[in-house]
Amino acid sequence: MGLGVLIVAAVVLTIVLTSSGGGGGGGGTTAGGELFLQSADSSGPDPYTASSTHKGVTATTPTTLPSASGDASSQGANVVRGVEGSAPGLYGGTRNVSSCDVEKQISALGAEPDKNKAFASVFGIAPSGVPAYLRSLTPVQLRLDTRVTNHGFRDGAATTFQSVLQSGTAVLVNDRGEPRVRCSCGNPLLAPVPLQGSVKREGKAWSGYKSSDAVVVSPAAQPVNRFVMYDPETEGWFTRNAGTTGAGDMKTTPRTPPSPSAASKAPSSG
Repeated sequence: MGLGVLIVAAVVLTIVLTSSGGGGGGGGTTAGGELFLQSADSSGPDPYTASSTHKGVTATTPTTLPSASGDASSQGANVVRGVEGSAPGLYGGTRNVSSCDVEKQISALGAEPDKNKAFASVFGIAPSGVPAYLRSLTPVQLRLDTRVTNHGFRDGAATTFQSVLQSGTAVLVNDRGEPRVRCSCGNPLLAPVPLQGSVKREGKAWSGYKSSDAVVVSPAAQPVNRFVMYDPETEGWFTRNAGTTGAGDMKTTPRTPPSPSAASKAPSSG
């Protein structure tokens, strides 16, 4: 097991999504019983924009973590593992290379006012504030399959659906480390919410996919100034300042964390 896996594993807990937003909240809504599996290079349903993922950015091999507390797959789709957004090695990428073209994303939304307005509504900001908001985010690549509330654009408004994004997906994260934009389609993202009833999975599962390996990113307790990231191609580590696109990346050597303690599990929401 590599150092990157160990560092992430040290902060993994099994959690239960509840109707009150136990996974961080996704606007307090559900999407029936549908869960969309979205591979790193697909646009998915009802994309906001064309892809702003930089050419050459490809999916990485999914990173499998040991079970934190039992087998989440046997507990239902609302039992997942949580990782804090500041965890070293949670995100990856290439040093000095942005996985997402932020300015292209800004231009694409700016050219379509209806989409820009719908995008802004997801985050509760004014349409005029979208450029500044996007520039405040940090481009990274997921290193774990990740549950989110995704948003498409249809009939002039934002749609909402639950999805799992494949490891290797290029996203923009906020200063608490939470995924907020999917770069291959421009869709806004929020934390996941519970699914009602039996779960119907949509989309094609990728090689190595296990529902029990998916995680939820919980907000860091404090704003993240620097993300400690891992490059799977070179097996090198670097830091990226929050709100930058890679120009100031610096090599680093993260400390080996202590052995993870036994994870706690919240009571089942039924």
